[in-house]
Amino acid sequence: MNEYGKAYQGQVVLVTGGAGAIGSNLTSQLAEFGARKVLVLDDLSSAERWNVPSHPNVLFIEGSILDEVLLKRVFFEKPAFVFHLAAFFANQNSVDHPELDLNVNGLGTLRLLQYAKMAEIERFIYASSGCSIYGSNAPLPLREDFMSIHLSSPYQITKMLGELYCNFFTHHYGMPIVRTRFFNSYGPGEIPGAYRNVIPNFLYWGLQGKPLPITGTGEETRDFTFVGDIVDGLLRAGYFPEAVGQEMNLASGVETKIIDLAKKINDLTGNPAGILFSDRRKWDTKSRLRASVDRAKQLMQYEPNTEFDAGLQLTLDWFRQNWDLIHSTAKFGPGMSPAVNTFLGK
Repeated sequence: MNEYGKAYQGQVVLVTGGAGAIGSNLTSQLAEFGARKVLVLDDLSSAERWNVPSHPNVLFIEGSILDEVLLKRVFFEKPAFVFHLAAFFANQNSVDHPELDLNVNGLGTLRLLQYAKMAEIERFIYASSGCSIYGSNAPLPLREDFMSIHLSSPYQITKMLGELYCNFFTHHYGMPIVRTRFFNSYGPGEIPGAYRNVIPNFLYWGLQGKPLPITGTGEETRDFTFVGDIVDGLLRAGYFPEAVGQEMNLASGVETKIIDLAKKINDLTGNPAGILFSDRRKWDTKSRLRASVDRAKQLMQYEPNTEFDAGLQLTLDWFRQNWDLIHSTAKFGPGMSPAVNTFLGK
């Protein structure tokens, strides 16, 4: 076991959003590290019960972070660490449902911080979105000290709001909080759907022999980060004292063109259907994304080490192993074309 893994042995840990791709992988790792109990709180709005790891030290609680009865229940267990991953995900979903987005990402985060403060937890790790909060005019590579108010979706606004609440609780109450910023996570555990990320949706269409829809020219780039590397960063954020009070990108630091991604997935899945192009969406104002991970490397020795092709293969393997479950639970709105669905929630 590595150095930071030992910090979770015998501890009670709360993971909100623990049924999602990042949350389920984090939960599994915490359980394997020997956490006494991992509490998973998830309302299953964008995840499935079958995706929650089956470990004797994992307790799944179905419900919302807005439900104060459930919050009282989970904090009665006296968690030492809180990993707050639950969110109303993501951009297009927030455009369609801005009030729900504000309630979950804004009020829900505030309530978790309040309960965590009362419980005097050892560390609160907040999952923000580096793809969202930097705005469209930030210079590359994206660095943590750049701020912008030119945000283009309610999800981007409320992810920033969550960071600001974290700042308040750090400065006013001295709470030990770390803000992590994710970039285009992918990997085993993410189920495709109307508001999900591009890679699981591409794999889903590719395995069915359907064209992969790209909203834009395909020359747009993203910083795709394997879920295992993000989980590693989260666990480090809960351990290294230098991380407290900081915001840090968790990314690969590598740009990948969407057209290249589509070609890779068509090749991997043996899909002859090709690519379908459509117009970019109004909120999608970023033509390029690439993060700097220098701060995370310096403060907590973060080192993403999963090659993109290897990560894609691991994700495809997971799709094939779980195809019946994935196919039966993938949620795409009736009458919505693949071109509309593919990047929703990117």
